[in-house]
Amino acid sequence: MRRILEPGQIEAFAEGAIPRLRLPERTTVFAARARRLRQQGAPGAPGQAIGAYLHLMAAVADAQQAALETCEPALPTATQLARSHTHGMPLIHAGSWPRERTWRALVGQMCAAVAAAGDVPPGAREACERLRALPPPQLEAQADALLAACADAIEVAAAPFLMAALQVYWVALASRLTPEQVVELEVSGLCPVCGTLPVASIVRADERSQGYRYLHCALCATEWHLVRITCSQCQGTANIAYHSIEGGAEAVRAESCDACHTYRKILYQEKDPNVEPVADDLASLALDLLMSEAGYHRGSGNPLLWQTPAERRAESLSAT
Repeated sequence: MRRILEPGQIEAFAEGAIPRLRLPERTTVFAARARRLRQQGAPGAPGQAIGAYLHLMAAVADAQQAALETCEPALPTATQLARSHTHGMPLIHAGSWPRERTWRALVGQMCAAVAAAGDVPPGAREACERLRALPPPQLEAQADALLAACADAIEVAAAPFLMAALQVYWVALASRLTPEQVVELEVSGLCPVCGTLPVASIVRADERSQGYRYLHCALCATEWHLVRITCSQCQGTANIAYHSIEGGAEAVRAESCDACHTYRKILYQEKDPNVEPVADDLASLALDLLMSEAGYHRGSGNPLLWQTPAERRAESLSAT
């Protein structure tokens, strides 16, 4: 005899069956990103037009993976875990988590590795040297500005390298947590681990998460489930549309919402098993241009690409 489930029962069943959280895989997270950046920046690939920048960011990702191997900051205490569960807040919130001073060593380590890599542009080497020379108070202030997305206070040229060090620090924390330690937030558009906005979403095709859509954190690389055909910005489900470049890659589309006029990229692993949220979002800037011309605004930026206030204003004006 077949059992017919009521709508509320269907939702409850789905919530119990779907893995709500995918914590970053420490041994591969940045290595996979580096491979994808190089692949997308190769001749004939979608990101060929910015291939040099993608290859530079691949060198950064290589340095991140090497730094992550020895980065082990202190995990949350029992008191901090209890506070997170009591107040329903991210466990290692980017804006309030007490960074250990040792995180600053990541900046020097990674900047030295990037500067030593082959074919690194002189401007990138100079930006790395400036970061390494910053006094600790200024370095901390720049990090705080990045995590708060205060673009007016950020040195744009150095921002991707500093953000890369912060990513290593937060991935080192997130990768050693368990899903049971992480509270599910009421605001599903924020990372439940660190409270950061997602860079993109991805529909997974592996056995564990077949067909489920996850938002991918721009900072700690945690992924959390969001029902498909739902705006990742305002959580609306009406007037959602999908856009792509004619003749472009089928694995990358833009999901737009006419309620809040924002969009984020959505990647499909079944179309390309190698898609990686940060790399593929960065390599598909032509799609961002298309969406801007159509009057939509990005829900949040890419952690490896920062704009000056003037550039952001120009982009905003071009969309009006």
